[in-house]
Amino acid sequence: MGEPLRVGMVGAGKISGQYLDTIAKLDTLRLTAVTDLDADRAGEAAERSGAQVAGSVAELVARDDVDAVLNLTIPAVHAEVALAAIAAGKHVYGEKPLATTREEAAAILAAARAAGVRVGSAPDTVLGTGTQTARKAVDDGLIGRPVAATAFMTTAGHEAWHPDPEFYYRPGGGPLLDMGPYYLSALVHLLGPVVKVTGAASTPRAEREIGSGPRAGERFAVEVDTHVTGVLEHAGGALSTLVMSFDIHAAHLPRIEVHGTAGSLSVPDPNGFDGPVELFAAGGSWQPLPVSAGYRGAGRGTGLADLADAVADGRPHLASAELAEHVLDVMLTLLDSAHAGQALPVASSCERPAPVA
Repeated sequence: MGEPLRVGMVGAGKISGQYLDTIAKLDTLRLTAVTDLDADRAGEAAERSGAQVAGSVAELVARDDVDAVLNLTIPAVHAEVALAAIAAGKHVYGEKPLATTREEAAAILAAARAAGVRVGSAPDTVLGTGTQTARKAVDDGLIGRPVAATAFMTTAGHEAWHPDPEFYYRPGGGPLLDMGPYYLSALVHLLGPVVKVTGAASTPRAEREIGSGPRAGERFAVEVDTHVTGVLEHAGGALSTLVMSFDIHAAHLPRIEVHGTAGSLSVPDPNGFDGPVELFAAGGSWQPLPVSAGYRGAGRGTGLADLADAVADGRPHLASAELAEHVLDVMLTLLDSAHAGQALPVASSCERPAPVA
């Protein structure tokens, strides 16, 4: 085994703890530096991981002991941080979405190609045993030819538990750009890229109220659609029905189901790495499938670890920027369709990602 990939982390907010847990378990990754707008948070993460605190993004990306930048900032600055890292000759792995606009996403990919560095993007949950076992069932023909899928993410909103939830309700947020990457990445793994979408969207409440933390009771404006629904046409002909909502208090809806000519498949929550996969074969009944594919025991940061392995092995990494760019384009086109009131083609495409054995 070669030297570990040395990682500099930008952003030490709530999600960073899960990444720190994963990095600590792996010999292929080593956190060397961390920076955050909140110096106390950066200090806590550094103390926990044995890394050093960098005073700014510019200082972190310039360090000789940083090979790759882990970008855990808010969506509005994903592109800014990624481009700074690429300009410094560093690989980048970032939280979802890749960027908030198509132009930013294209700029990241172009800069990375020119610099000869890798860019990866969450979600990496699709590399776990849940989605990958379901994908193997599809690839093995257990449901016949896929004809349809459903994907539902319903909640009353993140302001109930997040102490600073405003960014979820500003451009780059909303249920689609926040949670959609998990579901759409899973659907592309299962059924391939999307070629056309038909969408509808609404914003039932103009304001939200913070429900926890020191700012509980404060109200803030909602600037994005908070209920989005649509139909996605995949390149292979299957049609997926999607609902992403911050306006539903409770539901009995499944996370993801895939239906084919010979049966149906129940897929676990794509916001997690594992979970039960169930198969209904025509004329039979629902039966659990044994784990048959995917990274076992995976956690947030598995995609970064795969990128490190891919760099060492000279192969493509699985949580790719190309997939993330396509997913972003699908989401933005779905919103464009909702506002235009008509079906729209998806301009981008990507290769269906390779499976995880």
